[in-house]
Amino acid sequence: MSHGGRSSVGVSGANFAIAETGSMVVVESEGNGRMCLTLPRTLISVVGIEKILPSWRDLEVFLALLPRSSTAERMNPYTSTWTGITPGDGPQDFHLVLLDNGRTSALADQTGRQALRCIRCSACLNVCPVYERTGGHAYGSPYPGPIGAIISPLLRGVTSPADASLPYASTLCGACYEVCPVAINIPEVLVHLRAKVVDAKRDKTFSPERAIFQLSGRVLRSPRLLAAAQRAAATGGKLVARSGRIRRLPPPLNGWTETRDAPAPPPESFRAWWARTRGPGR
Repeated sequence: MSHGGRSSVGVSGANFAIAETGSMVVVESEGNGRMCLTLPRTLISVVGIEKILPSWRDLEVFLALLPRSSTAERMNPYTSTWTGITPGDGPQDFHLVLLDNGRTSALADQTGRQALRCIRCSACLNVCPVYERTGGHAYGSPYPGPIGAIISPLLRGVTSPADASLPYASTLCGACYEVCPVAINIPEVLVHLRAKVVDAKRDKTFSPERAIFQLSGRVLRSPRLLAAAQRAAATGGKLVARSGRIRRLPPPLNGWTETRDAPAPPPESFRAWWARTRGPGR
């Protein structure tokens, strides 16, 4: 943040921005945010356009709502507000960057736009049965948990594998919707985004997933091909399996073994066992 004590720049976000006065608001529990807001000579605040509130009267509602939903406190321990600069006190240069980055596109989505109401309280993260098992890094985006599973695909689209998988990272149990203080129907948006993922795959001229299922269907419809596939799998499993597990599969199946082991195929299928012990005519 500093350079020889002569110039310093700090970069912050903001929980809310007040259009009435141009004020920024940051809420926190420790006080380190306030330190970073007041020490630098130049402060740059990067704020999503969905954080803008019309007036101070609107802020009053959210300052009561956010701590209760996040940490069950009656009020936030540290609430910092600033409007421009004050000569001789705190930063002497202030720059505000209003960030769109997909938010306008999300606003145009009649079902998904409700995600922009999020106040980042983390209530949905605290009750999600999936998030409590997987953690934040599994979501592949800055926004984890149930709200991240809808915000990230809405902002970035469903074209990448990570964003296309996020709407499926849910049991649709509805616990997140029950605790959301701003009534975001996360399960509804998840189902909506799943439909978008399917439509995006349908529009592709070639889909590896579709090709794999078509090939699987052809094999499963033919007893002769199925028997040959089972024999090939048993032979291949003997070559690559270690301690009954396959640690690394060749492309295009290597994506599976990058994060988990695969069980080795049995050395003999039920069909082969039956033919060997009962005879082909029985």
